[in-house]
Amino acid sequence: MKNAEWTGVEAGIGFTGGAIGGLLGGGSGVFYVPALERTTTLSRHALHGTAGAANIAVTGVGAAVFAAIGGSVDLRAGAGMALGATVGGLFGARLVVAVPQRPLRWLFVAILVATGVKLILDATGLGLSSGSALISDEMIANLAYTIPVSLAFGAVIGAWAAGMGLGGGLLAVPVLMLFFGSDLPTAEGTSLLMFFPNAIVGTYGHMRQGTVDRRLATILNLGALPGAAVGVLCALAVDAAVLSIIFAAFAMVIAVREVRRLIGDLHT
Repeated sequence: MKNAEWTGVEAGIGFTGGAIGGLLGGGSGVFYVPALERTTTLSRHALHGTAGAANIAVTGVGAAVFAAIGGSVDLRAGAGMALGATVGGLFGARLVVAVPQRPLRWLFVAILVATGVKLILDATGLGLSSGSALISDEMIANLAYTIPVSLAFGAVIGAWAAGMGLGGGLLAVPVLMLFFGSDLPTAEGTSLLMFFPNAIVGTYGHMRQGTVDRRLATILNLGALPGAAVGVLCALAVDAAVLSIIFAAFAMVIAVREVRRLIGDLHT
């Protein structure tokens, strides 16, 4: 395939990942990593680093469009999570090379399944009301709870997202819903905002240790610019129950794929 054709394919991957990230408040990395694995010869570490770098356009454009057309953001929890995620992003690039990935991936699967089940129950009226938290409203309103908990969650999720280049939004959105009472659209907008600085510092870390393909990351970001805008517009246009089902279905598909990959790794 000629270079121009490859560039078109890579830009298409960027657009699709951007649309997914804009629609779901993150999650573009869970598309980028397997897509790049099929179309490039990058090492596993470079796959994660390049996918993380591509999130700069997804989160930046997604958050900007979300704010521009009136989407709400939970600044009480979001500010702390953004700060925590930025700090986590500073050392997150080391995660992909220093920490055993298998237990982290199983934890990721468990969170995806729990999130999917909750959203399906909410959308069908069989569970808690949409956006209801596990924590009382009085506790959420207390800064003595909100500040340290949001910082802690932000740091852990930020380190994961910067290191693995995937799954940050799929972790942040349920945390914002369950521990801070955000509804799904607000959680998605807040997630996009918190991961913009995280994507920048995470990319810097990967660039320093040589685990990002700069040319490919640039093309992916260019493709993601319109894709993220399209995704956000779709997220704010659809009914909240429909958005919940879309998010839940995506989470379940990714969980099944991860389980299959983990089981496959046991036989290799």
